Amino acid sequence: MKPNASHVSKFTLGLTSEELGVVVKGWSVKKEILGKEVYNDKNDDIGIIKDLLVTRDQAISYAIIGVGGFLGLDRHDVAIPMHQLCVNKEKVSLPGATRGSLEALPDFEHK
Repeated sequence: MKPNASHVSKFTLGLTSEELGVVVKGWSVKKEILGKEVYNDKNDDIGIIKDLLVTRDQAISYAIIGVGGFLGLDRHDVAIPMHQLCVNKEKVSLPGATRGSLEALPDFEHK
């Protein structure tokens, strides 16, 4: 049975060559972001990246940073806009932040 023209998808499956070129220059969430310690501009360890929130428009919008606690107990999770983080292969930093300033932010609970 031949598909009806009204049921044929109008999008391309997978990536174009141009899109693939952009993707390979991006971050690997697993290798370069998740579980990484977050430092401030004074090189103080201020938290750890626990999760990333992705919007439906393909943008990573927020990093969930765990602050304080011991072995996950009493950890305070906060949402930080991705554009505020500096991410490179060596480390993740949040200039101007301190552990105290992050602990003062509202606790993030993903529902």
